[in-house]
Amino acid sequence: MSETSPRVVAIDGPSGSGKSTVARGVAQALDLPVLDTGAIYRSVTLAVLESGVDPDDPKGCAEVAEQARVELEDGSVALDGRDVSGPIRGPEVTAAVSAVSAHPRVREVLVARQRAWVYRHGGGVVEGRDIGTVVFPHATLKVFVTASDEERARRRRLDEEAAGREGAVEEVQVSMARRDALDAGRTASPTAVADDAVVIDTTDRSVEEVVEEIVGRVQRAAAERA
Repeated sequence: MSETSPRVVAIDGPSGSGKSTVARGVAQALDLPVLDTGAIYRSVTLAVLESGVDPDDPKGCAEVAEQARVELEDGSVALDGRDVSGPIRGPEVTAAVSAVSAHPRVREVLVARQRAWVYRHGGGVVEGRDIGTVVFPHATLKVFVTASDEERARRRRLDEEAAGREGAVEEVQVSMARRDALDAGRTASPTAVADDAVVIDTTDRSVEEVVEEIVGRVQRAAAERA
C-alpha cells in the first residue's frame, strides 16, 4: 500500500477541537481502523518521565523513543506491555508532551511507526497535528478541525472532570494556549493547516454533522477515482 491510498484520511487539529471524537466516528462509518498519534507521543513522554530523562534533552528523549514499545489496538494504549491509557492523559504527561514531541529525532522515529501502523492495517483514519502536512502529505482527504478557544477549553474541562481531575475553564484555556504556541512554533513538524486541507469549525456543529461531511467527502473522492 502506498501513501496515496484512498483509505488514508488525515484529521489534524489542536487540543479540544474534537478531532479524536470525529476521527472515531469517521472510522466507524467507513469501517477503517483509527490511529491516535497523540497517544503515541504521550506514551513516549510517559516513558521519558519514568526514566528520569529531562523532556528538554533531545538525545535522551530520542533514545527512549527508539526503545519504547507502544501498541494501540481497540482503543487501548500499551507501553512496553502494560496498559497506559489512563496515565498518558494525566497532567504530568500533558505538561511535558510538547517538549518531548518537539525533538526532530523523536518525531522521525514516531512518524515512521505511524506510517508502518497504517500500512500494516491496510489504511486508516489518522488523527494528530501534522498528519496532512508531514506523515501522509498525499492522503486522499485532509481535514483540519478547529473550534473557538472558549469551546475548546470547555470541552477539555469536561474531559478532565470525567477523569476526576478538576480545573477551571480559565486555567485549562491558559494551558491549552501554551501548548498551542509550543506545537505551532517547534522547528520539527509544527502544527499547520495543509494547503489542500478542508478546514471545519466544530464550535457550533454536532459530531454527527461533522462526521457526515467528512464521510461524504471521502466517498465522493473515491467515486471520482473509480
